[in-house]
Amino acid sequence: MQASRKRCIALAVAVAYPLYCFADEPVSLVAQATTPVDAPSPAPASSATPSPPLQTLPPVEISVARKRLDAARNGLSPDTGSSIYRLERQDISNLPLGDSTPLNQVILQTPGVVQDSYGQLHIRGDHANVQYRINGVIIPESISGFGQALETRFVDHLSILTGALPAQYGYRNAAVIDIQSKDGELENGGGVGLTVGGHRHVEPTFDLSGTRGAFSYFLTGSYLRNDMGIENPTGERDALHDTTQQAKGFGMLSYLLGTDSRISLMFGASNNRFEIPNVPGQTPSFTLDSAPPADSATLDARQRESNRFVVVSYQASAGASFDYQVSVFNRSTDVHYQPDPIGDLQFNGIAADIQRRNDANGVQADTSYKLNPTHTLRTGLFAQHERFTVENGSTVFPADADGNQTSSMPIFIQDNTRINGNLWGAYIQDEWQPTRQLTLNYGLRYDQVSTVVDEHQTSPRVGLVYDLSTDFRLHAGYARYFTPPPTEKIDTTSVQKFQGTTNALPSDANTAVKSERSDYFDAGAAYQVTPKLTLGLDGYYRNVKHLQDEGQFGNALIFSAFNYEQGRIYGVDLSATYKDQPFSGYVNLGFTHARAKGIETGQFNFEQDELDYISTHWVHLDHEQQLSGSAGASYRFADNVTLSADALYGSGLRNGFANTTHLPSYTTVNVAAAKTFDFGGGFGKLDTRIAMVNLFDRVYELRDGSGIGVGAPQFGMRRTVYVSVRKPFSI
Repeated sequence: MQASRKRCIALAVAVAYPLYCFADEPVSLVAQATTPVDAPSPAPASSATPSPPLQTLPPVEISVARKRLDAARNGLSPDTGSSIYRLERQDISNLPLGDSTPLNQVILQTPGVVQDSYGQLHIRGDHANVQYRINGVIIPESISGFGQALETRFVDHLSILTGALPAQYGYRNAAVIDIQSKDGELENGGGVGLTVGGHRHVEPTFDLSGTRGAFSYFLTGSYLRNDMGIENPTGERDALHDTTQQAKGFGMLSYLLGTDSRISLMFGASNNRFEIPNVPGQTPSFTLDSAPPADSATLDARQRESNRFVVVSYQASAGASFDYQVSVFNRSTDVHYQPDPIGDLQFNGIAADIQRRNDANGVQADTSYKLNPTHTLRTGLFAQHERFTVENGSTVFPADADGNQTSSMPIFIQDNTRINGNLWGAYIQDEWQPTRQLTLNYGLRYDQVSTVVDEHQTSPRVGLVYDLSTDFRLHAGYARYFTPPPTEKIDTTSVQKFQGTTNALPSDANTAVKSERSDYFDAGAAYQVTPKLTLGLDGYYRNVKHLQDEGQFGNALIFSAFNYEQGRIYGVDLSATYKDQPFSGYVNLGFTHARAKGIETGQFNFEQDELDYISTHWVHLDHEQQLSGSAGASYRFADNVTLSADALYGSGLRNGFANTTHLPSYTTVNVAAAKTFDFGGGFGKLDTRIAMVNLFDRVYELRDGSGIGVGAPQFGMRRTVYVSVRKPFSI
């Protein structure tokens, strides 16, 4: 069968390959983005004839079956009406740190994304609210901290979906990070690598992949140690007491059961340990019997974070029209903050040993049925049961009604919590293509949550894409969103237990964080000026009730959720992408306005004057950055040398009383040179790279310790050099 001729448009992403494709015949947009143009479509297996034993299938037939199942899996997840930014494997490799780039730093190279301390990302004015999917399966979120639970090395390509998402996507809606993992299909082999750099950075890595008939696999792991685990609370080059050790691993195993079905096992784990950096020269606020004043430069607070997940998926096609995937999953995540027993007590009036743990089990199912050439129906469900525990052992001082210490002899309070919760949802949607130029996706989803609250919502969604020409595409959408409170970030502190202590809380505090409900409108355009240059424009508006936000309200670096009564968020994203050989580049700009009014839960985290002000004023959200930008370029020379650079700009996050001011703007630039040497003989190739982060050694502050929910100052990393080598091998 002769494949239809296509012209493609990329909507706006760093050196991304074409995303939006225009064909002479109506075809699925998602399939166009994931299926090679010239690849023949395999005939579906007859339901009357059993598939031959896998061991008798020739390698070509096995490869075609894998490609067809990959395309079918991608076809389960529509994106009509949303904004999509896609990064291929080569695009990631072109970044200055390549595969060693932390995943959050990769995502920062797309429009509308703002960086924050502790590795946080804010997309389109939201605090977090980001959903990660790997191979179409939702990965349950981890407890917030500063370690990255997922790493970039296992990513084959990823898409970032924002805006008015189709009915399939629920719960975390600021953006969906849709990752397709490496799976061993392309090569039998792997590599071992080592990255060393400033701040005593040492990071060995390995990866292994391959196929054996119907079986394919991909495994990767890394270990990191350096002395800059968390952002420095001072502007100095080196932080005090900031060593980190991080071990991470990921695996993907897949086995073809027939030409139209397979079973997959996906698993990942991370175990990250951090020292909490110190700020010298501080004076204790409290006195402790038999203990001299502590030196703030020698405190020894620590935090440990661990995350583990495993997913088993069964995917199959029944004829040419029906595809489905069913997955069961388990996730365990915990954060343990260990205070400096004396120092935390003397400086903060409380030394709290806090451990939060969340275990989740669930199932996800998605189906797609091509009713006729113009209608594709999709439906599915998601169900999860979780167990959340908090163990909080706190040492505090007795205090009077004004919070003044009345005794230098501390007392101990144990404040433990157990929560069992359930979350489930279902959706149905129809992708309708009435003409070659117009695609419409409309649907409904229903969600219900039962944790600290019992709430539910039915949410309509509609999105459309219209091709004005082969070079110009418009998209628009509306989505009603329902965002349950993140159970693992609910502050369960007992108000009554801490009355009359230096950790006293208001008696009228409300800890039952509500589900956020919002109306989201999105519209945009993509214009392919030339075959090499693409421009993108996207605008959005969101009206929110019970707006969820998060903050670090104690000395422990753990985030807690709370609600504003209402919020308004809107903005515009601009982008330009140039793709050619050997040069490629991109520029992105994001303008964001994010405000809210009235605190309705978590009031005990705020001073009364701040509560009064927020109740009568629209305040900027602490993570609002009115202007953000990213840019990058790479050039590959004939002698296999690649030079690359990227840059980030921020106008400054909010600070001050009720977020009424903002920090100064900043720009950082990273550069790198990479070369592959071929020594021939028995040694073969060696990949090398040298990179410099913050080329101009800019001293810039992400946070200054003021503002709503901001715990301490954090400065960006000073100029640092990294050298990487990787030895690939074949098996």
